[in-house]
Amino acid sequence: MDKKIADLLALYDDTAPLAEASTIPAPWYLDPAIGQLEQSNVFGGTWQVVGRTDQVEKPGGYFTTELAGEPLLIVRGADNQLRAFYNVCRHHAAAVAPAACGSAQSFRCPYHGWNYGLDGSLKGMPEFVGVCNFNRENNGLVPTTVDVWENFVFVNLSPNPEPLKSFLGDLIQRVEPLELNSLHFHSRKEYTLNCNWKVYVDNYLDGGYHVPHLHKGLNSVLDYSHYTIENGEHYCLQSSPMVTSDEHAQVSATRQGDRAWYFWLYPNFMINAYEDVMDTNLVLPIGTDKCRVIFDFFFADVSPEKDAYNTASIATSDTVQDEDVAICESVQRGLTSRAYGAGRLSVRREAGEHLFHRLLAHDLKTPSTDLIDLAVR
Repeated sequence: MDKKIADLLALYDDTAPLAEASTIPAPWYLDPAIGQLEQSNVFGGTWQVVGRTDQVEKPGGYFTTELAGEPLLIVRGADNQLRAFYNVCRHHAAAVAPAACGSAQSFRCPYHGWNYGLDGSLKGMPEFVGVCNFNRENNGLVPTTVDVWENFVFVNLSPNPEPLKSFLGDLIQRVEPLELNSLHFHSRKEYTLNCNWKVYVDNYLDGGYHVPHLHKGLNSVLDYSHYTIENGEHYCLQSSPMVTSDEHAQVSATRQGDRAWYFWLYPNFMINAYEDVMDTNLVLPIGTDKCRVIFDFFFADVSPEKDAYNTASIATSDTVQDEDVAICESVQRGLTSRAYGAGRLSVRREAGEHLFHRLLAHDLKTPSTDLIDLAVR
């Protein structure tokens, strides 16, 4: 490992218990070397949400995306099996599926016309007669590991990843009673924030610490004194009983039920669930000081009759997000100050943030195994 990176990683003690722990140090949010290491060891080495199951419900349905700098193609085959491939033609590396989503019977590369089946196999190569020592079977699209859980499609770029169910652990049982599969996708919003992606995750995982101060509307419907934080192996559940409030009518009307459920799955995926309402947050780095947050909104009823309610619910989310954007960007500016190196953590509130930092440190300090084993190079 490069000495500079080793010195940066040594700044954080991931063995310290919560009562003695500090946050990860400021340079981890600022140094491009850490960002590069995260691409290979974190985003390129963990289970990542890349889409929704409704995008690939039927055979031939597909979508494309990018993960850790790698272009990907996720498609449901004629045999109803879901597969993921690198969206890279084996001839001259063009994207075989340039569209964001669609339905196809095969994928023909727009560059030289190489044709691939939904199972990734190479079906045809125009004007390739006379090429010696070429094995068509070894030149299909390069696969990677894909799996589904609840409404979500996951990909892991590691050569031999831990099974998704094992990675999720008892999160599966914790989420199952909420019946998320009964909710329907409504719409998506994307935000670009001028902060490191970890700042946004930290903010999410502070155990509601900031809610009374920053989110007056949301706080009015949460029983903050009974807000709980529970850590699993790779996830954190923050939860609160719901209360009624006349002070913020729109929030009270769109955030209902007995309890609010906030799940975070390492490293960058969140599920926020109330009665008949859910939104998910996927946090993706753009640079050391910029990230993209993708919000997907789900409702029990997405019929036109519920448009007004669903629109009001999204507006409630927008208000909370606007408040979070402002504070996260303020934090990013503060991280560059000579006055700040690292901070301490609240034992009562910030156990989730502590878990995040320890899991992150583990992955950054573990040698990457991001090589693809191609049959023919």
